[in-house]
Amino acid sequence: MKLGPSASGNETNIKLPFSFIFVSMVALLASQILLLFQGDFLMDGQFRVPGIWSAAHLFILGWALMIGMGAMYQLVPVAFLTPIWNEKFGFIQFGVTAIGTFAFAHFLFHDPQNALIPGIITLIGILMFLFQMFMTLRKQAKPNILTLYVGTALVCLLLTIGLGITMLYSMKSGAAANQYFAIFKSHLLLGTAGWFTMLIFGFSYKMVPMFSLSHGYSMKPAKFVYPFYAGGLFVAIVSFFTESSVALIAGLLLQLIGFAIFIYHISLILKKRVKKKLDRSFTFALIAILSGGLIHFAAFITALTGVFSKAVGPLLMMYLFFWIAFSIIGYLYKIVPFLWWTAKYSKEIGKKDVPSLKDMVNDRASTPVFACLVIGIIGVDLSLFIGSKALFISGQLLFTIACFLFCFAIAKVVTK
Repeated sequence: MKLGPSASGNETNIKLPFSFIFVSMVALLASQILLLFQGDFLMDGQFRVPGIWSAAHLFILGWALMIGMGAMYQLVPVAFLTPIWNEKFGFIQFGVTAIGTFAFAHFLFHDPQNALIPGIITLIGILMFLFQMFMTLRKQAKPNILTLYVGTALVCLLLTIGLGITMLYSMKSGAAANQYFAIFKSHLLLGTAGWFTMLIFGFSYKMVPMFSLSHGYSMKPAKFVYPFYAGGLFVAIVSFFTESSVALIAGLLLQLIGFAIFIYHISLILKKRVKKKLDRSFTFALIAILSGGLIHFAAFITALTGVFSKAVGPLLMMYLFFWIAFSIIGYLYKIVPFLWWTAKYSKEIGKKDVPSLKDMVNDRASTPVFACLVIGIIGVDLSLFIGSKALFISGQLLFTIACFLFCFAIAKVVTK
């Protein structure tokens, strides 16, 4: 089978998204192994230390961001009916981003003061990706509500990286020292609730109907999700720079309302489904959506009661894992087999016996993996509350093993 660049149509060379996906899994495992040795710092509430910086950026940039990039290279042409602007440019962008990300994580751990250059290399890779997406989306014949979600996610990504570089420069030069914590909080918010959440919102509107075989649903609620959630992001950032607790509460409330409408909209889409029994891995992605809503509710309540600063660490960890990571994992169990089966077997149907899509991955085997992921991260979160290093190590070890099993299942797809 030849997996070269597509000659026509909106198909993307499968090697491009798969390059991002498989390298990202290396970063995922590296980040979780590194976190195993950071328990003392986490339980003391010390998140701004080299080991945690490195693990967090391996997880967020190396895994989640590169997964997002790979998914967009495949899904943008399908969702927006326009081919990727330049696939060769995409492979170059992959190389620059991968080298920059791993070098950045290395310097954050061993020599944070000199992490600026690899950080700039990472920024260049991300800017190349943003340019690629801009050139691709501008060819879309008729922009729609999904264009708004994806476009906003890309802007948030640019702002996130820009703020990250600003923090590195501030550490090195002392500039904007008085605004450092506001910049740091904005960096976290835009990188999680801005880039990832907006992107998951946008692509969920494509993947949920596709994997549930839903038809005849309305997209009107999506027009209400966006202004509430985007408005909440803006107000929350204002609260960081003004140190206003009222503005923070208002921003978190707006985000909660936006997320609640999103959950309601997804439920309406699922009511229109033809597929009555949903796959287990896809169900896990839907559970992640509910988890995201609950975390937003918890964030609002803690801000309302004045304990947000104490709860922000565990809440952020739950947000990264129960909402963002579990959404990605749940969707990847469906996306990767579909991409590989389409590339390898779709043209062979009717000519010879080919495996079915269900044969590409063991959906039942995903259940214990998901269970271990949930138990592991709950153990880690509990350890942060009660200060138990033994519970942290056992929970983090279980989560790491589950991540390995997930990566193994995804990698095994390409052998079929």
